[in-house]
Amino acid sequence: MSNKHFLTLCDLSSREFEQLLQRAIELKKMQHDGVIYEPLKNRVMAMIFEKSSTRTRVSFETGMAQLGGSALFLSPRDTQLGRGEPIEDSARVLSRMVDIIMLRTFEHSKLERFADYSQVPVINALTDDYHPCQLLADMQTYQEHRGSIRGKTVTYIGDGNNMCNSYINAAHLLDFTLNIACPEGFEPMPALLEKHQQRVKIFRDPAQAVLGSHLVVTDVWASMGQEEEQQEREKQFSDFQVSPALMDLASEDALFMHCLPAHRGEEISMDMLDDSRSVVWEEAENRLHAQKALIEHLCRDLLPE
Repeated sequence: MSNKHFLTLCDLSSREFEQLLQRAIELKKMQHDGVIYEPLKNRVMAMIFEKSSTRTRVSFETGMAQLGGSALFLSPRDTQLGRGEPIEDSARVLSRMVDIIMLRTFEHSKLERFADYSQVPVINALTDDYHPCQLLADMQTYQEHRGSIRGKTVTYIGDGNNMCNSYINAAHLLDFTLNIACPEGFEPMPALLEKHQQRVKIFRDPAQAVLGSHLVVTDVWASMGQEEEQQEREKQFSDFQVSPALMDLASEDALFMHCLPAHRGEEISMDMLDDSRSVVWEEAENRLHAQKALIEHLCRDLLPE
């Protein structure tokens, strides 16, 4: 079969990205209408988690079940990876037994090494550098509510983390402008900023960044593995909270998104998730539908004629 991986959004062309979004919307309607669609009967996904997860695990496991297949949950305690087996060896072995592999880990280089030695498609379910699956869900959600995001302005507020890096890639592929509001020293990858400097702008004032924006996005101030920095980050990011008052500066039809879990009273005000402009719960649900579209895309050689 084709050995196409999904390690960053840039593993898709712009056309493939847009086709995936449309397919996710179709699969969502089918599922809501009670249509049984099981093209991956007897196919197995291995899900390797070196970082904890709620939405990622549930969405991938449910997605494979709805597509007729099954999923294996593997934590470091369940695999030899946790006991020092070379990642190349684990990739060689697992990819001989399953049809597709999803990996959530820390270093992006580990994911790349795993993919290099895998005989089946590998999906990035989050690394320290990128979170592309979340962007599939975010862009699907925007399209459902407002249509194409091409030519729009998106504002990302907070740490220049894996979500922010993936938003830069999405801006490139889907042709939108990205404003990033972050404190000094918390910018996204320098190489990404340099490559996409015509499309991405850094702000130190969130109020300036959101002016006229069509989508406002944020994430937690301290990601997994940064818990020891929590107090210091709270000081650094204290002026970067998203609230209904901040949203009032954006476009009249602006939407708000957060990849969750959210820390109310930190990166968002206590009432932000309940604001009429928030589409966070649909965004979370769309992880299921977008990832089903992705699995179908990567496993197309396995689909029945």
